[in-house]
Amino acid sequence: MTPRPEPRFDAIVVGAGFGGLGAALALAEGGARVALLETLRYPGGCASTFTRDGFRFEAGATLFSGFSEGQLFRRWIDRYDLDVDLDWLDPIVELRAPGIRLAIPRSRQELVRRFAALPGAPGIRRLSRFFARQRQAAEALWSVLDEPELLPPFRAASLLRHLARTPRYARLLPWIGRPLAHLIERGGLGGFRAFRLYADALCQITVQCGSEEAEAPVALAAMDYYFRGTAHVRGGIGRLAWALVEAIRRQGGVVRLAERARSVVREADVWLVRTRGGVLRARAVVLNVLPQSLPGLVEPDGVLERATLEELSAKVERGWGACMLYAVVRPPCAGAQVARHFQVIADPERPLAEGNHVFCSISGPGDEGRCPAGLRTMTVSTHVDLGRLRALSDAEQACTVTAIQEAMRATLAAELPEWRADIRYERTASPRTFARFTGRHLGYVGGVPRRAGLWNYQRLSPLEVAPKLFLVGDSVFPGQSTLATAVGGHRVAAKALAGL
Repeated sequence: MTPRPEPRFDAIVVGAGFGGLGAALALAEGGARVALLETLRYPGGCASTFTRDGFRFEAGATLFSGFSEGQLFRRWIDRYDLDVDLDWLDPIVELRAPGIRLAIPRSRQELVRRFAALPGAPGIRRLSRFFARQRQAAEALWSVLDEPELLPPFRAASLLRHLARTPRYARLLPWIGRPLAHLIERGGLGGFRAFRLYADALCQITVQCGSEEAEAPVALAAMDYYFRGTAHVRGGIGRLAWALVEAIRRQGGVVRLAERARSVVREADVWLVRTRGGVLRARAVVLNVLPQSLPGLVEPDGVLERATLEELSAKVERGWGACMLYAVVRPPCAGAQVARHFQVIADPERPLAEGNHVFCSISGPGDEGRCPAGLRTMTVSTHVDLGRLRALSDAEQACTVTAIQEAMRATLAAELPEWRADIRYERTASPRTFARFTGRHLGYVGGVPRRAGLWNYQRLSPLEVAPKLFLVGDSVFPGQSTLATAVGGHRVAAKALAGL
């Protein structure tokens, strides 16, 4: 009998979002022969930078953490001397709503002081007590993002370190299964309108639901987002994605952009990945896609853990899509010297979605090549109930999306008028368009909303949906943020390497 030929690759990664980039780089660092395939012509997925009509826009995510000393992105930047320049903005973000202007600083103590100075504030002691509790939760949970080796697959040393941290984790037990709003009320901050709005808006863009629903420990950790190495990437967030592609190639990895994986087929102990360019073989495959994409991609369907995928898919579909505005603006005289990021709310009494709440990111003068000198690019996003939208006819969907985008413009005009005064170019995007720009199934964003419940702690390890077939991204642990998906890719690579 003729022996089966060796696979050309040890591992193939499908999808160059940050979960796929993290997995491919960690696999290459571990000595694996790795190929990274991406359908689009550019890497980054939801955190990419694309070009339209000569302008460069950030597709979705515009600001993320992980750049402080010792954190994963900083480690990679230093290790490979990556061509990535950062702006350490202060304020990082500004919250605007009727009667509220809150510039969010890099310092937690300064944020407490700014809250205490707002109308209706309950007093600095009460605020300080809440943020001290919030910091305890954040330090317990952020440690696993700052040190990915603490996540599964475990080594003896990492288990010992977890054992030493047991008292820190134990402080979280009374909050598990409770919504963040419960802790806010107990802390005496429930009636402080500005703080509730801050918490709701921050939770909406991080854990994908408001404080009334958000799992308390997860939401408390997310509230540390601004203080955990958060920076603006000059040239667009996709600059980091391209730099990681270069690092993968330097480690001997193969990166093929505009190369869609058409099918992933199990043949004995080898996976075959069929693309337009041919068939690639590998012992292991990592898929940086949403769970809904797997049944149409993987053959035979029977090799998949269907129950797990159906459960994950259902949770994703209870989440959100996105409507977008991409614009080029002439900046006002004031505030034009740096990149700016805003959370903007028109009516605090209405749900923070569908144009009533937008996240607006504006490039700075250091973002060379994104638009002509003297102008700025603007990416504006809002959450959309994709389940409700998809239940409509095509004509009704078009009308609904148009109404949402008009609401986005109205919100900006009301609360951010100086940046809407001189629009030179604008392009809109529906969830379908967003799907084309990012490669996301149907345009879903943000992964699984972290609503309160014990289910948040049920799957805390790399997800192997078939033998040596792994899933990464914001729908699986640790999920959601760009840093978390990269960390998840790092840990999936560790598990895959152990089986090669």
